[in-house]
Amino acid sequence: MTAADAPGDTAPTPDPPPPAAYPPPAAYPAPWKGWAAVLAVALAIFCLITSELLPVGLLTPVGDALGVSDGTAGLMVTVPGLVAGLCAPLVTVGAGRLDRRLVLCVLIALTAAANLAAAVAPGFAVLLAARLLVGVGVGGFWALAGGLAVRLVPQRHVGRATALVFGGVPTASVLGVPAGTLLGELGGWRAAFGAVGVLGLLALAALLLLLPPLPPTRDVTFRELPALLRGNRGVRAGVIVTFLVVTGQFAAYTFVRPVLQDVSGIDAAYVSTLLLGYGAAGVGGNFLAGARDAYRAVLVISSALTVVLGLIATLPGAAAGTALLLAWGLAYGGVSVSLQSWMIKAAPGAAEAATSLMVAMFNLAIAAGALAGGFAVDGIGAAAAPLTGAALMLVAAVTVSLTVMVRMPRATAADG
Repeated sequence: MTAADAPGDTAPTPDPPPPAAYPPPAAYPAPWKGWAAVLAVALAIFCLITSELLPVGLLTPVGDALGVSDGTAGLMVTVPGLVAGLCAPLVTVGAGRLDRRLVLCVLIALTAAANLAAAVAPGFAVLLAARLLVGVGVGGFWALAGGLAVRLVPQRHVGRATALVFGGVPTASVLGVPAGTLLGELGGWRAAFGAVGVLGLLALAALLLLLPPLPPTRDVTFRELPALLRGNRGVRAGVIVTFLVVTGQFAAYTFVRPVLQDVSGIDAAYVSTLLLGYGAAGVGGNFLAGARDAYRAVLVISSALTVVLGLIATLPGAAAGTALLLAWGLAYGGVSVSLQSWMIKAAPGAAEAATSLMVAMFNLAIAAGALAGGFAVDGIGAAAAPLTGAALMLVAAVTVSLTVMVRMPRATAADG
C-alpha cells in the first residue's frame, strides 16, 4: 500500500509521473547493457565515497608523517565534504550541453588523479589541495549520476537501478574504508591513497566501455535552482528533509564510538567489528528502501531513527547497544536512495537540477551534523549526540507527514 492508499490521509501522495515524463532509455542492442552501465556507475560511486571517507582511518599516520595534529588532519574529511556541497549545483549548471558521459568520465578521472597526487604529496598543503579536488569529483558526479537510472533501464526497473547505483555508498563504508585502512596499516597511508587512485582508473575504464552517450535532456541554469525551490513543494520539502535527516545522522554517527563505549559499555576492541555490522546492515537497508515508495520510505526511516537514536542514548548494556546499532544501520542505509527517488518523483522533468540541490544540502548537512554533535558532546556528554540526532529525525518525520498529506503539484513552470 502506498501513502496514497493510507487511511486517514486528507489528500493522497501524488501518483507516479506518466511515462512521458521520463527520458527514453538509452538505445542498446541488448537490455543487459543498460544494467552493465548501471554497475559501472555504481563502481564509480563506490570509488568516490571511498575516496571521500578514506582519511577517517588514516588521520593519525598522515598527521605523524606530515607533522600536523589529528585535528588538522581531520580537514582531509571536512574540506571535500564542503567542496562537494558547493560543487554539486555548480557542476550541474556548468555542464551545460556537454554529454553527461564525458562529464562523468572527466570527474572520475579527476578523482583518480587527486588520489594519486595525495599518495605522493610532499606536504600537508599539497595533500589538502588534492582532497579539494576529490570534493569537486564527489559533488559533481553524484549530482549528475543520481538521475541516470531513468535513462539506462526501463521505467519499471528504475527503483532497483537507483538502489544499485546508491549501493556504492554503504558498500564503500563496509568494504572500501576498512580495506583502505587495512592497506594503510600494512603498506602505509600513501599505498592506501594510491590503491584508491588505481580503483578510480578502473572505474573510468568501466564508464568508457559501458556507459552510452548521454546528451543532456535540458539545460540547467543558476536561475532555475531557486525557482525550483520556490515553485515545487516536493523539491522544497525534499531539501528540508535532507538537511534534517543527514544533520541528525552525523550529529550522532560522528560520535558513535564514544556512545558505544560510554553509554552501551562496549569494549573498545569490539567497536570496529560492530561498525562493520552497521555497514552491512546499511547495504541491506539500501536495497530494501529502493523498492519502496519514496515518501513512505523516508517517513519510515526518519520515524525509526527517532526511536533508535533515542534508545541508544538511554539504554545501557552491550546487547542493547549492539542490536540498536544494527537497526540504526538498516534504517539509515536507505536514506540516500530514498531521498534521490523523492527528488526524481517530485521533479521528473528537472531531475539533474533537483538532484544537485539534494546533493549540495546532503554534503553541507554532514558538516553541520558533525558540528552540532560536537557542541552537544562537549557541553553535555556522549549521550547528547544521539539525542540531538533523534530530535532532528523527529522534526524530519513530522515534515514528511505534512508533505504527504498535501497534494504536491505534478508539474510546475520551475521543473519544466
